[in-house]
Amino acid sequence: FPETPTQETPPVSCILEEEDVAPTKPSSPTLPSSPTESIDPESIPPNFFFINAIFIGPLTYQRDNDDPSSLPLLYPDMIEEDSPLINVVECQDDDSILTYLGADDSYIQRALPSETQTMLNESTIEINIHTEEDPHIVKIGQSLNTSEKAAFTTFLHARNQAFAWSYADMSGIDPTIAVHNITLNPDSKLVKQKLRKMHPRIALLVKEELQRLLSVSFILPIDYPQWISNIVPVTKATGGLRICTDFWDLNLACPKDDFPLPSIDQLVDLTAGHEMLSLMDGFSGYNQILVAPADQHKTAFITPWGTFCYRVMPFGLKNAGATYQWAMTYIFHDIMHTILEDYVDDLLGKSKHRSEHLD
Repeated sequence: FPETPTQETPPVSCILEEEDVAPTKPSSPTLPSSPTESIDPESIPPNFFFINAIFIGPLTYQRDNDDPSSLPLLYPDMIEEDSPLINVVECQDDDSILTYLGADDSYIQRALPSETQTMLNESTIEINIHTEEDPHIVKIGQSLNTSEKAAFTTFLHARNQAFAWSYADMSGIDPTIAVHNITLNPDSKLVKQKLRKMHPRIALLVKEELQRLLSVSFILPIDYPQWISNIVPVTKATGGLRICTDFWDLNLACPKDDFPLPSIDQLVDLTAGHEMLSLMDGFSGYNQILVAPADQHKTAFITPWGTFCYRVMPFGLKNAGATYQWAMTYIFHDIMHTILEDYVDDLLGKSKHRSEHLD
């Protein structure tokens, strides 16, 4: 960025010094077409810097700060290479996480220190809290000491039934607490999407998933629906298949539910200073809330095997996140921001002291 010598520069948290140059309006440099493509340093005007990845540590300055209203601040050390091209911004704290800024995974991996990369890959271990014949796998921190690992294993094993391991284990949220309503604008126009083609191999996986959803009554067959959407198969990281639905047309006809989602900055700030955290992810979280019976027909989707509608709230609906967040706030309001934080279907249990975490 060009310097302005006519105005005194205010104090800043981090300054990167260069040789003085005449203040001119620099031309815009050409960005690389891919993260691995090199940039000619000579083509970059003075005071321009490209940051390909940013490496951020925890907010260590807040660990002894009891003021939850303060905002998180970062003071990174900028590492300059042989040219004005900066590849990494790295904090000195060893407990670090990576923030993704558009580079491909392999490129970011090369930017990480080897010790930190090993920590990221080996930070958890898997334990079985059920039987060898029917394993239920959870992960605990590798850094726990021997007694803590034993205590967590015993604690989780005793509460194995509190977790859902399949669709059949999901009893759902009581309808008196939350039901998803689909409200339409009065001037909305009905839309019936035509069936899209899919690869035969994907079609077989879709059929298997439909059968699983039918077996637990998550979806129901429907005749003569007024709204029809298409399915969008999405491959999970585990290799399975998630059936999403293209509710684009339906969502356009729905007014927005303005129930607020939590502020990520505030959640990070409220978590700083706690010695131990537990992360929980809702199992098919949205599917635990019922769609209002009068609105189920609006969720109809078409497949090669017929049309179906959702009995439970699916992913992709415009206001599904607001409905789920409302339910979580209703259920956990008395412990939120004290021992638990929530963002939609992601829960974080926290404790100031390690010894109190299982209390």
